[in-house]
Amino acid sequence: MMESVLTSEYRRLSRDPATQQPLAYLRLRQAIRNVIDQRGIEPGQALPSERDLSQALGLSRVTVRKAIGGLVEEGLLTQRHGAGTFVAERIVKPMSRLTSFTEDLRARGLNPRSEFFERGIGEVTPEEAMAMNLSPGAPVVRLHRVRYAGDEPLAIERSVVPASALPDPALVHDSLYEALEQRGCRPRRALQRLRAVLLTAQHARLLHVAVGSAGLAIERRSFLDDGRIVEFTSSWYRGDIYDFVAELQTD
Repeated sequence: MMESVLTSEYRRLSRDPATQQPLAYLRLRQAIRNVIDQRGIEPGQALPSERDLSQALGLSRVTVRKAIGGLVEEGLLTQRHGAGTFVAERIVKPMSRLTSFTEDLRARGLNPRSEFFERGIGEVTPEEAMAMNLSPGAPVVRLHRVRYAGDEPLAIERSVVPASALPDPALVHDSLYEALEQRGCRPRRALQRLRAVLLTAQHARLLHVAVGSAGLAIERRSFLDDGRIVEFTSSWYRGDIYDFVAELQTD
C-alpha cells in the first residue's frame, strides 16, 4: 500500500511540468515529503526498503539512497541500524500554554525521565542575578540534566531557581513545576526566546545525534503572580523531533 502511494506520487511529479525536477533523486525526495505531509505515511511507520523502492520506481539503489539520505539529514526520516528507515516522530509543543516538559510528554502517552549531571545549591552568578533580579550572593538551586522520553534523549536543560522558592534540589525528581507547585510557587507566565542552532559536539553526544545537527536553543524566564522570577532555564532541543507552534491572531 505505502509503496504504491509513493510510486503514484513520484510518477505524478514526473508528469507535472510545474513541479518536474530533472534529477530523479530530488523527485523521489519531494514525493516522499509530500506523502508524509499528506499523512499517507504516519510518524513511526517504516518506509519500503531501498531494493523495493528501486524496483517499483525503476531507479538505481544509489538514487533511492541519495533521496532518503537528504530527508534523514532534514530530520524527516530516521534510520535504525538493521531495522530500516522510518518516518520521524515529532512532538508538537504549543507556545500558548505554560506547561512543563513532563506534562507535555505524559499528555502524549510518553514516559518522561531525567538524567541529572548537577542538582545542588550555590550562590547566584552575576549573569543569573541580572536575569532573575536577585541580589548578589543570593542562594539558588541549579539543575543540569538531559530530558528523555523513555530511552530517547530529547533535550538538555540548565535551570536556576531561587532557593526561597525551592530550598532543596532533591525535591525535583522529574518535573520542576510539580516540585514548585507543592511549595505554592508554580509559575503563572513566562517569557521565552527561541533560536535555531547547530548542536555542539558535547550537546550532540548527549542527545545521540550527529555533530552540527539542527537544534533549538530556548531561554525561559518564568514568573509568579507577584512578578518574581521563579525559573531561569536554558535548553537545547533536538530539531529533528520538536516543533514549536504559536497561534497568531489579528487585533
